[in-house]
Amino acid sequence: MSYELMHHGGYEGVTGSCHQFRIDPANSILVDCGLFQGAETSADGRRADDALAVGFPVADIRALVLTHVHIDHVGRLPWLLAAGYKGPIYCSEASARMLPTVLADAFEIGVSRDARFVERYLQLVESRLRPLPWKQWAEVPTHGGATCRIRLQRAGHILGSAYVECDALAPGAAAHRIVFSGDLGAPWTPLLPAPGSPWRADRVVLESTYGNRVHESRRTRRQRLQAVVEHALGNGGTVIIPAFSIGRTQELLYEFEDILHRQARAAGPHAQRWAQLPIYLDSPLASRFTALYRELQPHWDAEAHARVRAGRQPLAFSQLHAIEGHDAHLANVARLTASAEPAVVIAASGMCAGGRVVNYLKAMLPDPRHDVLFVGYQAAGTPGAAIQRHGPRGGYVELDGQRIPIRAAIHTLAGYSAHADQRDLVRFITRMRHRPAEVCLVHGEPAARLALAQALTEALEGKVRVIA
Repeated sequence: MSYELMHHGGYEGVTGSCHQFRIDPANSILVDCGLFQGAETSADGRRADDALAVGFPVADIRALVLTHVHIDHVGRLPWLLAAGYKGPIYCSEASARMLPTVLADAFEIGVSRDARFVERYLQLVESRLRPLPWKQWAEVPTHGGATCRIRLQRAGHILGSAYVECDALAPGAAAHRIVFSGDLGAPWTPLLPAPGSPWRADRVVLESTYGNRVHESRRTRRQRLQAVVEHALGNGGTVIIPAFSIGRTQELLYEFEDILHRQARAAGPHAQRWAQLPIYLDSPLASRFTALYRELQPHWDAEAHARVRAGRQPLAFSQLHAIEGHDAHLANVARLTASAEPAVVIAASGMCAGGRVVNYLKAMLPDPRHDVLFVGYQAAGTPGAAIQRHGPRGGYVELDGQRIPIRAAIHTLAGYSAHADQRDLVRFITRMRHRPAEVCLVHGEPAARLALAQALTEALEGKVRVIA
């Protein structure tokens, strides 16, 4: 059978993304190979903590294409290599710069901290990497008479994120173009150009993370971020922002620099407090990626470049303090917990499932002086989702086996989501010049997929088959 689409993760949930497109029995490509997180399971029902092994044949996979470097899209790469995959790994040039740092961190946590093993693994991956410029077709090596080429377009999710266009031709079949959206960003994302729609496709594999939601206005989110922080400043406490090391952290720093710049130019009622407010980046990994973002400045959007030309440093301003060593981290937690010093702390992980943010939450959630601000999606089964759900009712959350009461104020700013909302996803399809015959929805919980399927069906007047 030609042109078969299979899902090995990221189908009925938002993590573990792994999609296989089979051209013919001898040739296929794999798009992403990510870890499962939270309560989500692999296709065979295994939970995240034991769903690492690659349980599908890899002999016919001719290429792995990575849409971006978030761990739920690349984290099973060691197990894919262990299963015998020996082909090339395609990604954007910016992703190729960041991928070794992501993989080294994941390898040390999930496989081994032995420096020799880590270095050998990274050398193997880097020998397979084939970075691709934007908008340029690349031929994928195939067997038999089949042909395949791929092209990457900006997806606007994080730096280097791409959606994938794939042209395939199987012997005895008509040519077929399939588009994998990866994770799509939305307009007004700091630092990143907005994604455009593909020109045409026969089939689109479309993410649906926020398929049932419409974000708050992204144009006004800086004002809302400022309002939340100013509300918290009066409490003499800390604003804890759980954020992933790649993408959300850098967007937040960009927005905080802009608030500080505006307060310095035209003082508002809280200008003095802003001028003295420390912003702590407490994540060595996030600090490394922030440095990489600065090095990858040519990939920023026009607005960010204009700020740099004006002499500003969007990701390296004076009130930003990086916390590196573990002892310094513990000291910062203790000091902010005990003092009445207003502060902002940005720390990973974004879903509160591990990392340094957990120590802040254990210490500060029981104290009403403090605030927790969520700016990203919280997958089902994660501590972040539990805090969002139970926090407003004065509930509790389990962290490191401890029941922590939630008395801190809990806020959510959906306008900072890394993902396109329902309107953006619908526009991604309706703005195509030649629309597909089929749209397959992935990377969403059931309610989100079903809502997006209905919205797409209505927008496309039932002329495109939508599979949810």
